[in-house]
Amino acid sequence: MLRFFGVLLIVSLLSCDNDRGARNPYLQEIGFRFDMNLNLPLYSPLTNLGNAVFIDTPGVGIKGIFVIKSNFDQYRAFEASCPNHVPNECSTMELDGQIVTCPCDGYEYYLFTGQQKDTPDDGNRYYNLLEYQATISGNVVIVTN
Repeated sequence: MLRFFGVLLIVSLLSCDNDRGARNPYLQEIGFRFDMNLNLPLYSPLTNLGNAVFIDTPGVGIKGIFVIKSNFDQYRAFEASCPNHVPNECSTMELDGQIVTCPCDGYEYYLFTGQQKDTPDDGNRYYNLLEYQATISGNVVIVTN
């Protein structure tokens, strides 16, 4: 029996994934919570499918967040700082409909998926948008990290 638990322990340790390679090295993880009441005019665009808003409230994300209504009862929230740069004076992305663009390099990202549009095939590692958790409670969208 002791041998069984020893083998089980070894298998468990070997199966643990410690690959931090997918973690974006440019953007640090910060903790925050932000509530958006959809009854307020500032957030009313989020009552329609496909609409997005930019929130630049201090302490919400690194450079702010983008929130989009991606389904009838689902919202997605993404960091507004370009995922392929250390935050700097040009790394706050610009919203144009359902796409955000990084002014530093012109790369575009889809807000429905967070994926980079037309990723260069140059052998370099590129990161998609950093996503935050977005939940709906009544008429309030809650974004947290």
